[in-house]
Amino acid sequence: MTTLHTHCDGDTMPFVREFVRDPLGVASLVPSGGALARRVTAPIAASGQPVVVELGPGTGAFTRVIQAALGGRGLHLALEVNEQFTRLLAARFPGVDVIPADARDLPEVLGGRGIDRADVVVSGLPWAAFGAQQQTGILDAITGALQPGGAFTTFAYVHARWSGPARRFRRLLDTRFEEVVVGRTVWANVPPALVYHCRRPR
Repeated sequence: MTTLHTHCDGDTMPFVREFVRDPLGVASLVPSGGALARRVTAPIAASGQPVVVELGPGTGAFTRVIQAALGGRGLHLALEVNEQFTRLLAARFPGVDVIPADARDLPEVLGGRGIDRADVVVSGLPWAAFGAQQQTGILDAITGALQPGGAFTTFAYVHARWSGPARRFRRLLDTRFEEVVVGRTVWANVPPALVYHCRRPR
């Protein structure tokens, strides 16, 4: 995203309000842009009936792209703890199963819906704002919920990449996945971000 006009007009103000209310939980003044959303959602298969889980969807920057990629196929679940965002997402995306739940509850959420494993997990969570226990708990939930050949993608803001929590998270990824590839920086996003492509949970 080069300027704010790449967001839907209704996205920015709810994001700003929730950032002011809970800056650590929201972690950004604006939603992610289209260029970043396309990189993060790239693992979604173009055919079949994939189960796609979205963690921390916010106002739906990734949700919109996931829905377009699925085109009515498969299942799309979105776990969000912010009540304002949950209501907005449910109204905006009727084809998405929006669930007010913590990411650490992912295996239980899937089990409660009769779903064995997810094919793709996409995360918009603010990892650098989490402590070690929370990072570990969420990653354990993700690896426990993914198919053996499943994919997990998330992103990090370039300016925060070298902070202690961000570096710890990067190390944790290597302990949880056999393959972790760091994508090229998405300079068009505000702020610039890079994507972690993770496959084959350990």
